Parts: sequence; C-alpha cells; structure tokens
Amino acid sequence: MSMFVFSVPDISCDHCKMRISKALEAAGVKEFEVSVEDKRVTAEGADASYIQAVIEDSGYDATLV
Repeated sequence: MSMFVFSVPDISCDHCKMRISKALEAAGVKEFEVSVEDKRVTAEGADASYIQAVIEDSGYDATLV
C-alpha cells in the first residue's frame, strides 16, 4: 500500500492529535502518524480519499500533499 501525506493546518495541540488518531483507528487505518509540529498526517493502509474523508469527518481540513 502507498503512504500518503496530508497537510492538516488546523492541528494545534495534543487534543487535535488524539481526535484524529481515534478517528483513523475507528476507521480501520492501522498505520499512521499525526504530527502537531508539522501539521501533517502520514498514513497508509487505505485509499487516500478514504483517509482524507476520515480526517475531515473528525473536524479538520486535509489536503493530500
């Protein structure tokens, strides 16, 4: 599977990281990293559009980089 990187400019704290992480886990995305410092989510294990939708459904705008 491909690794996808998303810019998520509204990530600002550990609460944001936890919220996105829980959403990705619940959606079955097994491999991911949420970086507060870089304002990015790196993920694999699902289609890019699906991962993006999960991030956006958790309340954050996401753009595939």
